[in-house]
Amino acid sequence: MLYPIAISTGDEEHAWGVEVPDIPGCYSAGDDLDDAMAMAREAIEGHFEILAEDGAPIPSAQKVTVHAANPQYAGCTWAVVDIDVTKYLGKAQKLNITLPGYLLNRIDEYVLHHPEEKSRSGFLASAALKVLQQAR
Repeated sequence: MLYPIAISTGDEEHAWGVEVPDIPGCYSAGDDLDDAMAMAREAIEGHFEILAEDGAPIPSAQKVTVHAANPQYAGCTWAVVDIDVTKYLGKAQKLNITLPGYLLNRIDEYVLHHPEEKSRSGFLASAALKVLQQAR
């Protein structure tokens, strides 16, 4: 899932600040822009590990456009961090499902051209997660 991060410019005396708007309380910083983005990934993953341990839901990510319109983030540089949230959803379980051949072929074709999905199972997990997060 692509999580937008709002980056505040640093200088010789101050680090570059990072806030993850979709994850309340998730902040980080870095010595430069590259370091700030790398530290944001660590902050998000650490936050998700704690949520998983507590059995709390993983927050969904909104589009950068939604957050960029918020005056609170005026002047920020935006980036996105790709986080595989499936590893924070619990142990994988095997199941047997039946799908129409046409649908299965479309899923396989999509996965072939979108390596971020990694597999047919990854695609199905991502699709289910999106629907469930919208249902909240």
